[in-house]
This record gives sequence, structure tokens and C-alpha cells, in this order.
Amino acid sequence: MYKSKDMFDSISDKFSNIIRNLSGKSKISEKNIFDTIEEIKNTLLDADVNIRVVRRFVNQTAEEALGEKVLKNVNPGQQFVKIIYDRIVKVLGGEGAQKLELKSDGVSVILMEGLQGSGKTTAAAKLALRLGKEGRKVLLVACDVVRPAAIEQLCILGSSVGTEVYHEDSKDPVRIAKNALVHAKVNHFDTLIVDTSGRMFLDEKLMTELENISNAVRPDEKLFVADAMTGQNAVNIAKEFNDKIGITGVILSKFDSDTRGGAAMSIMSIVGKPVKFIGTGEKPTDLEVFYPERIASRILGMGDVVSLVEKAQEQFDEEKALKLQQKMEKRTFDLQDYLEQLESMTKMGGASKILEMIPGIQGQVSEEDMHMEEMKTEKYIIQSMTMQERTNFSIIGPTRRKRIANGSGTYVSDVNRLLKKFEKLRLQMSKMTKNKKYQAALMKQMGM
Repeated sequence: MYKSKDMFDSISDKFSNIIRNLSGKSKISEKNIFDTIEEIKNTLLDADVNIRVVRRFVNQTAEEALGEKVLKNVNPGQQFVKIIYDRIVKVLGGEGAQKLELKSDGVSVILMEGLQGSGKTTAAAKLALRLGKEGRKVLLVACDVVRPAAIEQLCILGSSVGTEVYHEDSKDPVRIAKNALVHAKVNHFDTLIVDTSGRMFLDEKLMTELENISNAVRPDEKLFVADAMTGQNAVNIAKEFNDKIGITGVILSKFDSDTRGGAAMSIMSIVGKPVKFIGTGEKPTDLEVFYPERIASRILGMGDVVSLVEKAQEQFDEEKALKLQQKMEKRTFDLQDYLEQLESMTKMGGASKILEMIPGIQGQVSEEDMHMEEMKTEKYIIQSMTMQERTNFSIIGPTRRKRIANGSGTYVSDVNRLLKKFEKLRLQMSKMTKNKKYQAALMKQMGM
């Protein structure tokens, strides 16, 4: 059975089974409802969701599901599923993403908060890259003067995302933050992201330092970075920060980790502050806006088509797509084009992230089913070819095939298999672009 490395993997498997059992029922009895509520309660507790959140969730779900309107509905099974979905969305923060409150004029200040090891510095750089793509001129500020090499780390990360980093030799983080704000105003930056010191545990010195920095730069946003892997502990620490310093939102780092999902499903209810972003990987681009309804769909095994489309759009170039279609039609689609398509899939997060967003696919189709290892091998083979060979594969004779196999760490039989498959693929693509009935038949085979 396929197992993606995702925060909600376990909880999603259990909820998917619950939903499957409910959806097929034309009638729902009170016993069905109570049995399902009990399953939901155990699932949430297993996922390390806060006990108060669980009690509130199951009580409100039961109250609504037992209503006369639901029991007399034409399809009460689906109606019950909708009730569960709505409750999960509410627990996660309600419909729609919570946007950053940034000024349209002047310098907006974002203060990063969190314990040491939570991923705060990395999150600051990821956020800088995201805001930069949105047209803002961002300045990162190195105010972590405690952790060894913290300033150097931020400078390296800043360079990797194309963002300037302000730092000083001073050991006074309040002074650094003040000077950075002046520097930002003079040099026409419109966003200041202040990376602060973390600690291994909460202490008064940390809180006082954060409070002094906050008073000095008067941040528009105070973002608490929580390590999703710490579960309920992340929720408790966030509450401490909110009570003493104040936070406006949360970034859940390591959201792609193999954790149980309790922090994400508890933090809004317990802390009263929304999750605004999630860290979904190690790359600078792996910071996503948190949409409760999309996460709810994934938890219930309904996929997340909107996020999948957005990921595809990031890689989509309309002019290139048109040229590619024309090449397919004329059978001039070459191995370089094929390589670029394989690399686009990798940029979208690979097969595991794509599969978990497709409705009905999660847990049913594996990377092995999609022959992902074969695709990796094909990439290595094509990358070992010259550009002339990639654009004209007909010149690849026995001697070239042997050289390509040696260069890619594969066998000549692997190279032969790729070339044979590619020739067949080009013919199919040509048929598909010319024949509307063929396209319709193919879409039907794919269940679309």
C-alpha cells in the first residue's frame, strides 16, 4: 500500500475509511451516527489533537448530525460527510487563507518568533522569497546574536533567495533591529523580516528580548514558527508566546514530516491565532499558504485539486505549451522536450505530492504504479546524451547506446527500452493532438 510522507497521512487513511462507509448509505440511523462519532473521536485522539478540541468537535458534529433535517435528507450519508468536512474546516481556521496584514506605504515589519530548532531562520528566508515574488522589496534582519553561525546561516539563505541581509557585529539585537528599520526606510525597502534568537526552552531572558525588539520596531505581523513534529508541545509553546509577547499567526514548519497532525488541528482552537503558512519541504520555494478547506479535503481523502493546479501553473508557460503541442502534432517532439516534462513533475513536488492532491487517488496509487523509478532512470539516460542526440534520437546507433549506458550507469537494454518507448509515445501524442475522438477516449480511460 502506498504511503506518502505527509503530516496527515495516518489521519487521512482513517477518515477516508469513515467517509467511504458513510457515502454509500442511503439511510443513516442514530446508531450509525454514534458509531461514526466514536470512530472520529478515536481518530482525532490518535492524531494527538488536543482533548478539548476533540470533545468540542464530536459534540458539535453529533448535535448537527442528529438534526431532523439531516435524517430526512435524500442522501443523508453525503450530508453527514459535509457536516464532518465543515467542522474540520472550522477547527483549522475557517474558509479561506489568512493573509498577512502589510502596509501599502512605508515599511511593514514581520517579527519571527519561536524556539531554537523550530526552523525559524529557514522560514524567514522562504517568506522573503515568497513576498519578493509578490513584488515586495524585502530586507532580512539577523537579530539572532546567540546561536553560533546563525547570522552566517541567514546570509547564505538570503543569498540563495536573492534577498539582502542586514547584520552587525553588535550583540544588542534591539539596536540591530532599530538600525535595520532606518536602513530599510533610507533604501526604499517595504518589508522587514526580523529573525530573532531562539532558546532550547522558554525563559524570561528570551521573552524580555523579544518584547524589547517588538517595542522598538512595532511589527505589523508577529509570526510564531512551530515545529509540526513536536505535536501538542508546539501548541502549548505557541500559547505561551501569545500570552507574553503576542502573535498574529503561525507558520508550521516540517509539515511534510511523518507526524500525526495534532498541532495543525489544535492550534487555532487553543491559541486563537490562524496558521498562515506551512513549510512543505527543504527547498526555498517550499512554503505554502495555509487553506483550511484544502487541508480538510486532503484529510478526508478528497484530494486538493486547487493546489495541484496552482503548482502546475507555476511551471506553465503558455508560449512553450503551444510550441510543445505543435511539436507533438508534427512528431518533432524530442528527448529534450521529454526531459523537460520529467523535470517539471519534479519541480511540482514529485509523484507523492501530486498523488495526494488528486481526489480518490490517495492510498490507492503508488509511485511504483506510476513507474517513478523508471522515470528517474530515463532522466539519467537522457542527461548522458549530447544535445544533438536528444534532438535527433535516430542517430543513436549501437556505439552511442553503449556510451550513453556507461555514462548513465545503466545497461544498453535500458537505453533500447527508452528509445523504443519514446518512439511509440511520439506516435500516440501525434494521434492525440490530431484526433478529438482519441483525446476523448484517452480522457475516459484516465477517469476524467
